[in-house]
Amino acid sequence: MMNRWLRENKVAMWLLTVLRVYIGLQWIEGGWGKLTGGFDATGFLTGAIANTGGEHPSVQAGWGAFLQNFALPNVELFNVLVPIGEFLVGLGLILGTFTTVAALMGMVMNFAFLFSGTVSTNPYLLLAEIFIVVAGANAGKVGLDRWVLPYLKATLFKKHTKHGGTPTAPAPDHRAA
Repeated sequence: MMNRWLRENKVAMWLLTVLRVYIGLQWIEGGWGKLTGGFDATGFLTGAIANTGGEHPSVQAGWGAFLQNFALPNVELFNVLVPIGEFLVGLGLILGTFTTVAALMGMVMNFAFLFSGTVSTNPYLLLAEIFIVVAGANAGKVGLDRWVLPYLKATLFKKHTKHGGTPTAPAPDHRAA
């Protein structure tokens, strides 16, 4: 019942739009600050790795191993991916373009920050992003998804139709099994 309301209701569509734009502003602000102010994840990663030890570690050993053995040695890659990712998630949510994908990628980053021991606003953003992902296309109807998604659907569907008619079945495979 809640899923249907989120996916089909016009009131939900407008509430999701407000939520989507607010979350998008949070992401774009964080990404823009990192893009223009310089960003180095070394300190963050080092701090998260340090939090894998002690009596009550805030970072689990498996995630700490990933940070130690992959993220920290490739910090230059993360110094580029994090700010651009944050900015693009924000842009997608604000414009309502590929809304579900943008919210999903925001969730991935929120989980990564939470796994690294940073709470901040991440749980709230994560919860809101779940609603956007569950709502699907309804979350982007007041946005560019209103035109982008039908265009993509029509374009991709044309590849499987013959002369604008009904979908054609794939040609049978006559090779011996």
